[in-house]
Amino acid sequence: MVQAYILIQTEVGKAASVAREISQISGVTQAEDVTGPYDVIVRAEARNVDELGKLVVAQIQAVEGITRTLTCPIVHI
Repeated sequence: MVQAYILIQTEVGKAASVAREISQISGVTQAEDVTGPYDVIVRAEARNVDELGKLVVAQIQAVEGITRTLTCPIVHI
């Protein structure tokens, strides 16, 4: 299982609706609107890195109002 945080920038005023819509996507375990340089932070999981990439590109980035994403896979050192 691969887990990651996805940091999202949105259009002005869209953070809450983006977080709400993303929280309904399968594989997303948490989506919160936040303040700071990013507007939404998502925690997601997938079977492998390829599936995580598909989740981000095909589903999360398709949500209206998103301008940029940064995916940070979780590592256990």
